[in-house]
Amino acid sequence: MKKLLTIGTVVFAASAFAGTAFAAEFYVVRDATTKKCTVVETKPTTTTTTIVDNGIFKTRTEAETGMKTMKVCTN
Repeated sequence: MKKLLTIGTVVFAASAFAGTAFAAEFYVVRDATTKKCTVVETKPTTTTTTIVDNGIFKTRTEAETGMKTMKVCTN
């Protein structure tokens, strides 16, 4: 019984860690001064950068591809 409880605890902890690792988001943001778009891993909290259009993606590759199609980023 003790062995089973230990295994269950380890599995739960591993799944909780994996869940947070896969919950990463990438944002396409535009700098207000340089007018350039970039991909960042953290949601912008300053007023100098803003999220472009619907610029929230699950992977960096998706964000980079999406940035190429955003009108404000291609100018």
